[in-house]
This record gives sequence, structure tokens and C-alpha cells, in this order.
Amino acid sequence: MKVKSTEEIKAFLSGIAESVGVSIKDVEFHQGKNPSLTVYITKDGGVDLDTCEIFHRAIDAPLDELDPTFGEPYTLNVSSPGVDWPFKTDEDFNSHIGSRVEVKLNNSVKGKKFYDGILCSYDGKVITLKVDEKTTFTLDLKNCIKVNEYVDFE
Repeated sequence: MKVKSTEEIKAFLSGIAESVGVSIKDVEFHQGKNPSLTVYITKDGGVDLDTCEIFHRAIDAPLDELDPTFGEPYTLNVSSPGVDWPFKTDEDFNSHIGSRVEVKLNNSVKGKKFYDGILCSYDGKVITLKVDEKTTFTLDLKNCIKVNEYVDFE
């Protein structure tokens, strides 16, 4: 199925998002048996179901006009990124400097493939992670499968 780029869709929806008081975090299109377009939104204070519904209603008709799938059917979803959203952008990393994060690695470092600690720095290629008072690692982002905010389920 031919679809418009997620960047074009995000740019098209950004003004609507602003008018509703949300920001678009990401746009994903999944092809297959049941194609779907998912728009991830954020806002100060968090995103609840009512916010998702308001934004969904606000973008439904304009998306029909944009026709992101060139007439093919798809399901529209609006969601919050969730607590374990993977860092993808410079803004994701930079906004979490000084915060506790989780890092899943492709290749082990000091015998482990998973660490949590304080994100000390980020330069686009490597991160520095302080795992305890005595241990700080510099990790190549190419070795990081996933970096996200630390989630404490207790």
C-alpha cells in the first residue's frame, strides 16, 4: 500500500494538535492485513483517554482530506507514548539528562546487557550513564537497542 510519509502527516496535523493543546510525539503507519495509522501525543500533565478522543475527533475529517493512504482503508489510532517509550530524538535524550533511565544493549558491557542509572550526557553518538557512585559508562548508541525512562513498578 502506498502511503504519504509520516513526516508529511505529522506536519499536516501539528496545527490541529496545537489548537487542541497537545504535541505530536510521533506518527507510525503499520501495513499488513489491518493497516493502521497511530498518532502519539503528549501534553503537560499527561495524556488521558479524553484527550486522545478529543484529538482523534479533531483530526478525523482533516485526515480524510489529506488522504494519507490514497483511498485505501486504514484504522486511525491516537495514543500516549506510554511510560516505556524508547528515546528516538535528540530532544528525548536531552530532556532526560540527570534522570534515571534504562538501557538495553545489543552486546554486553562488563558482562551485562541491561543497565539502569542516571543519564549524565548525550552527544548524538554516545551516552554516559552513572550506574552507581563508583561506576560510570560511556555507551555507544549503536550498541543500545533501547533507552527509555526508568520505570519503577513498586
